[in-house]
Amino acid sequence: MSQAREKIIINDVGPRDGLQNQAKILSPAERVQLIQALIAAGINNIEIGSFVSPKAVPAMAGAGDVFAGLPTGDQYNFSALIPNRRGYDLAKASGVKTMGMVIAASETMNNKNINMSNEQALAVTAEILAQAKEDGLSVLAYIATAWECPFEGAIAESTVLELCGKLIDLGATEVSFADTIGAATPAQAKSIMSEAVSQFGAEKVFCHFHDTRAMGVANVFAAVEAGVRKFDSSIGGLGGCPFAPGATGNVATEDVVLMLEQMGFDTGIELGKLLKATSLAAELTQNCDGGHANRWIQRQVEKGLLAA
Repeated sequence: MSQAREKIIINDVGPRDGLQNQAKILSPAERVQLIQALIAAGINNIEIGSFVSPKAVPAMAGAGDVFAGLPTGDQYNFSALIPNRRGYDLAKASGVKTMGMVIAASETMNNKNINMSNEQALAVTAEILAQAKEDGLSVLAYIATAWECPFEGAIAESTVLELCGKLIDLGATEVSFADTIGAATPAQAKSIMSEAVSQFGAEKVFCHFHDTRAMGVANVFAAVEAGVRKFDSSIGGLGGCPFAPGATGNVATEDVVLMLEQMGFDTGIELGKLLKATSLAAELTQNCDGGHANRWIQRQVEKGLLAA
């Protein structure tokens, strides 16, 4: 009897983080189309958008319409980013059960991103986490600039781990260590995530890497070695933060899935069908190069070794 493969969860953030900084703004219907392509490839964990002011982030207008256009069922874990209590209320009213909140490890980034100090941001987060507990909803807390800030430089591990502990104590379902500008090295990723898994447990932490310096996949590998079993990634490598200078695309979902599957992990995602989602992302955005592994995956499809 063959041994069951260990599972790793891939949460595709393309429909939110991947699209928020694109020159071409997609309609809610087009965003639903992209999400459906991800689902068809076997991705059930997806960040579907954000409930932010459309004046601040025009690409995220109509997040409620996007959520309303998606399938329902316990197998799906759709999340949406919220910036504040108003975003929480809007997401809740739309039926969203899992929300993401971002708090930066650096003071300057919080000021630039949400116009709050660290203390103010933590207070707002605490209020929303308390409300979510009362409402029976889940909140994922994202620690932005977990390795380096574009304004303040390197962030101390102790600062990030202390913030992670506070967020978990306040009721965060999980905490993401987010490399907002793609500055982490594999050694740094392994170091802090080993400590995070040791202190808080693998079920409480996950990672969000950008590929700015072409180390996204290497950082995922390092975090896997540290015991992390959940990762954000973005279809086709789409991404970039409008409030963080130097933040380019997220690590590509197809690159991460290929590596993990070839390492023997089970992601539940079909690479051939994932390629279709990448092609759709390129068609819709007119600005998607795809992952580094796409040509190889395409050749395997053409040879009949992967199902299209």
